[in-house]
Amino acid sequence: MTTSHIKTALLQIHSIVGLAAALILSVMGVTGAIMSFEDEIQAGLNGALAHVVARDAAPLAPAELIARLQADPALGKVAALSLSRDPTSAVRVRFARSEDGGHPSSVLVDPYDGRVLGTPLGESFFATIRRLHRWLLLPGDGKGAGRQITGATVLGLIVLLISGLVLRWPRRASSAALWLKPQWRLSGRGLHRSLHSVIGTWLLPIYLVIALSGLSYSYVWYKDGLTWLLSTKPPAAPKPARGERDASPASQQPLALDLVWATALREAGDRYITLDLMLPAGGAAAVRVRSWLDETHDIRDEFRIDAGTGRLIAAERYADKSTGERVLARVFDIHRGSMLGWPGRILFMLAAATMPLFAVTGLLLYMSRRRLRRPPQPVRTVRLVPGE
Repeated sequence: MTTSHIKTALLQIHSIVGLAAALILSVMGVTGAIMSFEDEIQAGLNGALAHVVARDAAPLAPAELIARLQADPALGKVAALSLSRDPTSAVRVRFARSEDGGHPSSVLVDPYDGRVLGTPLGESFFATIRRLHRWLLLPGDGKGAGRQITGATVLGLIVLLISGLVLRWPRRASSAALWLKPQWRLSGRGLHRSLHSVIGTWLLPIYLVIALSGLSYSYVWYKDGLTWLLSTKPPAAPKPARGERDASPASQQPLALDLVWATALREAGDRYITLDLMLPAGGAAAVRVRSWLDETHDIRDEFRIDAGTGRLIAAERYADKSTGERVLARVFDIHRGSMLGWPGRILFMLAAATMPLFAVTGLLLYMSRRRLRRPPQPVRTVRLVPGE
């Protein structure tokens, strides 16, 4: 098979995959760009609401805080708390899903008296954007068809990147102008092709990083493969399904949150910025605790603490991880470019927002190729009858 035949076949694959994935990739790109600075946007929107006046008295312990909240049946069952070391920061409280499957909004609470300050602005908007980005708002969320569709679309993006690179490969591969300089003097199909190929070359490394990191959220086999490749520890046992009851005796014990909180503070020490407490659901025996060590990066220690006795069951400290395990722990930072700091986040945001450009130019190129391949219509001659 000659090179021209290979490129013809690749062009067909590139076109078919591109047409099938263009709309979904555009949606995922735009929503990903919107979420790039979600934390900063929400912090700006809720700066006044999330700020409290520091007092001489100590903040309420989590157990007392939850007891005051649960006195109001309208709030629902508390599922998680986010507590900051900053004495002027409100506590963020998240609630368990309601009986109809809905997810109540979180609330901000005064840590000194348990008074509900309000619902964070922008939370429902970003929650919808996140569901659209990950699952296309399809029923079932992560357990429905949306997760499989977005995962297959990301695989399609990898096919587009590889096939596009091969199709672009010029005879003079060392010419930087051919690779990186758009032909602005062209118009119509020539300009569309130049923008599609040159900007695609610029952004190819970023899209490849986004795709390869994003697949870990879509496929268990891919995530397990990364763990096998990068981690020195055996894969963790699968987590029990939501609502699945733990059969251990500890699961029958009442929640001793004071003991859990004391253990969490002892293990986190003075290194944490925020502590997240995920309360056990469905009779689970352990409280999961995340100790965030950095405000702008996904760096944290994680603990599992016995819900009934406050005994430390397991600890995963970021400082103890190998290089590969740190990569696994920071897949989200890699996915959004924050591993490179603010410049990386801005660059990845712009790359994601540019995704619709390839959908539009790719569609225009496909339509122009169809017109060029259309056989010319024969010229119809009209023979006149004598006398007409």
